[in-house]
Amino acid sequence: MIRLFKHYIPHAVLLLGMLDLVLLILASETAWQLRAGQIGMEMSHFGGRWVALVGTALVIWLAMIAVGVYGPYALRSLRFAGARVLVAISLGIIALAVIDFIIPTDFFWRSTLLYTMGLAIVVLVADRLLLNSFLGSSAFRRRVMVLGAGDRAQRLRELGDQPETGFAIVSYIAMSDDPRIVEEAIPRSAIHDLGRFVENLGVSEVVLALQERRNALPLKDLLRIKTKGVHVNDFSSFIERETGRVDLDTINPSWLIFSDGFSSSRMFSSAVKRIFDITASVILLALTLPVIVLFAAIVKLDSKGPAFFRQQRVGLYGEPFTLIKLRSMRTDAEKNGAKWAEENDPRVTRVGRLIRKLRIDELPQAWSVLKGQMSFVGPRPEVPTFVDSLEEEIPFYGERHMVKPGITGWAQINYPYGASVEDSRRKLEYDLYYAKNYTPFLDFVILLQTVRVILWPEGAR
Repeated sequence: MIRLFKHYIPHAVLLLGMLDLVLLILASETAWQLRAGQIGMEMSHFGGRWVALVGTALVIWLAMIAVGVYGPYALRSLRFAGARVLVAISLGIIALAVIDFIIPTDFFWRSTLLYTMGLAIVVLVADRLLLNSFLGSSAFRRRVMVLGAGDRAQRLRELGDQPETGFAIVSYIAMSDDPRIVEEAIPRSAIHDLGRFVENLGVSEVVLALQERRNALPLKDLLRIKTKGVHVNDFSSFIERETGRVDLDTINPSWLIFSDGFSSSRMFSSAVKRIFDITASVILLALTLPVIVLFAAIVKLDSKGPAFFRQQRVGLYGEPFTLIKLRSMRTDAEKNGAKWAEENDPRVTRVGRLIRKLRIDELPQAWSVLKGQMSFVGPRPEVPTFVDSLEEEIPFYGERHMVKPGITGWAQINYPYGASVEDSRRKLEYDLYYAKNYTPFLDFVILLQTVRVILWPEGAR
């Protein structure tokens, strides 16, 4: 994996993304030359239009990232990838047409955009037909050895068996006489020189998956492996990197304290985040005010009660604030206290179902962002009652309040809507990853991926 601004990107995804970007630039150039030749326009030097061509490719490429073209399902299913590519290119061309309307140029003609669209579809689909099996081959998978044969080793095997994973486990070593879950594990006593064994297998990384603390760390073995130039990682750090979440089942306070994360450079990142929040919230409120007013009137007409829903939520450092949304439930929805939303929740009104599906009910939260109570990106703000009970049941739950809550977030784009303690636990793993590895780059990725969640609202309630 490549680490980019504290966020890991698989080699196959990075290679495919860069290749797609080059192909999009070539498609844009070919489209321009085709149209210029048709109308008899003189072919100018590439240097005079490269900014427009690269800009065209970047807009379409960002749309591809936004709709999940580089997600795990797209990488293992050609049908899924093809459908997302079509959606992404269509959205990109629409965005380019709007840009051309606002900033007219000699390079963005409607006919050129149409040609670009057709060529982009051809080259990107052909690209995936040719490279799909190659990108999924072992050439792009890191060779991993697991020290351990218990439950943690089994979890790594299940993770490694997934088609989209970026590593292949080449050997398991049973470091003790404890009962094995991974039966094919080789006993440590059967290997004379572990360093030479690692070298012969071409291992690039060793993961320490020992059970509990009753097993003493094999320091001599780890030192021998390390001096061979092989990366050594603990189980929790490996899981965090490969899954984008912090594994609550195996971490402890010392791991959070000593592991990489929670950088001191966050002051600069926080300033950048706040400037973005203010700018984006002002623009969003200005653009969507007519929509908010229209649907507020519709909500008022559809059912009795106020158009807006106000509720206490827990914010930064556990401080309460008032969340404002368009009302999507009956006014008596929480007469007996707050409770989890349900699938096909009977408390949701007719209009409420529509605005929840389109995420229109979330728009007034931009006001909370402008006031500084929320951010566009961060953990979902919860009701104080839920927070009190979840902090008792789930370890480290209070740590999610070390960053501002957000309208969208890492958990929201990676885990479907949840309405239980177990769902909250799973989402906390993503929230902790975000709090630990926050950078403006990660915020940018989340904002792009939110488009996918809006277009395909899985689990929205």
